[in-house]
Amino acid sequence: MAFINENKRFSQWAVAICLLVFVLITMDFLGDYRDGVPWPHLFVEAIILILSLAGLVYFGRLYYQFAQSKINLLARDLALANQQAQQWREANRELIAGLAVQIRKQFDNWQLTPAEAEVGMLMLKGLSHGEIAQLRNVSERTIRDQARAVYRKAGVTGRTELSAFFLEDLLLPR
Repeated sequence: MAFINENKRFSQWAVAICLLVFVLITMDFLGDYRDGVPWPHLFVEAIILILSLAGLVYFGRLYYQFAQSKINLLARDLALANQQAQQWREANRELIAGLAVQIRKQFDNWQLTPAEAEVGMLMLKGLSHGEIAQLRNVSERTIRDQARAVYRKAGVTGRTELSAFFLEDLLLPR
C-alpha cells in the first residue's frame, strides 16, 4: 500500500509538472512565433511541447488508474460490508422484530402519540433531526419539539439516554 501511495504522489507531481511545462512552453512558443523567431528554435519548442503533452497524458492516465483501483477497493469493501450487514439482519430477523415490538410497547406505556413514536423510532435508528424532518415532510423545528416530548415522557434527558434505555439490558454484565 505504501508503494501505491508513493506512486500516486509521484503521479500527482508528474502531472502538475508536465502541465506547468506544457503551459509555459505553449506561451513561449506563441510569443516566439509572433516575434518571428527562426524555425529551428520553434521546432525545438514544438518537440518540448509535444513531450510535455505526452507526459501529461501518460502520468494523468497513471494517476487515473491509481484512483480507479482505490475506488474499486472501496466499492468491494462497501459491498462486503453491505453483504455482512444483510447476513446479520437475516440471522437476527426474529430478534429485531421482537425488539421493535418491545420498543413500540414501551412507547405505548409512555403514551407517545403516533408521530412522537415514529420520531422516537427514527432517532433510535440514528437519523438526525434534519433527516427525520425531510423523511416525514415536516419542519426540523417540529421534529425537535416532538423529540423533546419523547424525552420528557420517557423521563430521559436526550437521545443517548433514550438509546441506553433500550440497549442497557442487551449488554452482558462483566
